[in-house]
Amino acid sequence: MKKNFVVYTCLALGVGLTACDDFLKENPTGSLTTSSTVSSPEIARAFVDGSYSNLGTFNNGGGGWGGNNASLVEFLTGKADGNSQTEAFKFYNLEYDARAFYIDNWWSGMYSGIARANLAIQKINEIATLDAATKASMIAEARTMRALYYFQLVRMFGDVPKITELITELSAVQTPRSPVKEIYDEIIIPDLLEAEKSTLPWRQTSGRTSMGLIKSLLADVYLTYAGYPVRGGNQYYAESAKRSKELIDSGVFTLFPEYTDMINPANRNQGEFIFQVQHEKDIRNNGLTPVTLPTLRGIAAYSDEYGGLIPRKEFVESYASGDKRAQEKQFYYTFYKGHPSDYPAGDARRDTLLLGGYYIYKYFDKQAIDNDAKANINYTIYRYADVLLMYAEAANRAEGGPGTQARAALNSVRSRAQLPAVTTTNVDEFEKAVWAERYFELAFESKIWFDMVRTRKVRNDLTKNWDDFVGHTTIYNKTFGERNLLLPIPQREIDNNRNLAQNMGF
Repeated sequence: MKKNFVVYTCLALGVGLTACDDFLKENPTGSLTTSSTVSSPEIARAFVDGSYSNLGTFNNGGGGWGGNNASLVEFLTGKADGNSQTEAFKFYNLEYDARAFYIDNWWSGMYSGIARANLAIQKINEIATLDAATKASMIAEARTMRALYYFQLVRMFGDVPKITELITELSAVQTPRSPVKEIYDEIIIPDLLEAEKSTLPWRQTSGRTSMGLIKSLLADVYLTYAGYPVRGGNQYYAESAKRSKELIDSGVFTLFPEYTDMINPANRNQGEFIFQVQHEKDIRNNGLTPVTLPTLRGIAAYSDEYGGLIPRKEFVESYASGDKRAQEKQFYYTFYKGHPSDYPAGDARRDTLLLGGYYIYKYFDKQAIDNDAKANINYTIYRYADVLLMYAEAANRAEGGPGTQARAALNSVRSRAQLPAVTTTNVDEFEKAVWAERYFELAFESKIWFDMVRTRKVRNDLTKNWDDFVGHTTIYNKTFGERNLLLPIPQREIDNNRNLAQNMGF
């Protein structure tokens, strides 16, 4: 936990790492530390913006050639490949241990974000010159970020150390793990319920926290709380459905007409997008774009085409016949044009180059790939299709069956995919239809693994049946056991904190 001793230098520290144009390009005006006196709205804003800094953990970093933190939960599902990535095999072969760099990156990244959020909450509370509404909104932003970071931690690691204040003494890093339910009940849910009271707008085109994010995150938290490992039950399905319905009823968010609208940089923070990790091509571009390119096939301006995260053909070919998402250059692609730097004029591959497999199109930034190797698309944490599907699932369980609105939510997602409407009124059949839709719609957006863990079910790409998580055999012929429900605590943390106990089986 030593990483929670963070010195905050530059007023634009968080700004320069996570926000869009208006707060990616501010100039540093001084320095802030944990002992700084907050005396102006600008300094208060800088502390809050610092809480966004670690959002980059969601889709950058990694380690080794072609590494990216986002790949971790994709490899674990058994529905992704990454032979060109240094540690991919450890995860899809279920051979990972407590020293895997992805695991350490997520732990340290989330706790660093928590430390920044704790700092912001404390400092904003100390300021006397902010009006009450502004102060409440700023604290709501920091609380939401803290809840998001903790939500990621408990889903990955289970019981984790509970830290809600600044650590100022070395002895305080010896913090034991607190139960998952306690983290939900005492940090994640209270933080979001307080944030929900704020007057933040439904959408923030700057990329900061909005009421849309707060409602989406609450819907996700309650849906997860209702399932495993807490098993809160129908009360929490109802709470989840309430939040997602409020977002739907707001009328602020809409599905994009075309899937390719999601890879148009002009649409960042607009339309379907509720909350994204912000990227600016000349400051910090999206690292997933080169990672998802075919390995060294010469289709891009990038000097490295990693092939570090690619879909398994069995998964792509398990989409229903006629599903638009599985068609060429919707969610996946199988050919592109050879890049002029790799193929001479007159070479037929300059027009069409067959790639020999499926590749992810969700992170395909055409301008970057064709010209400047600077991906300018954002990475999405929540979008409207996700919320529609959360509502359909939660309302079905809360109401004892799929009502008209639950079916409409599911079928609006299916309609865009050019699939027929689901008409069943059976609770279990409808639930499985929603689960399947989440797999196909939200594939390679860091969602499938968490759905597997909270439902304890896995869709088998070959049989198309729903297997129990424990005992499911992946396409790699590896079988999930109880130990695979949680990641190991990083060995570095175990070594540094004598009060941390390791997860089962590691």
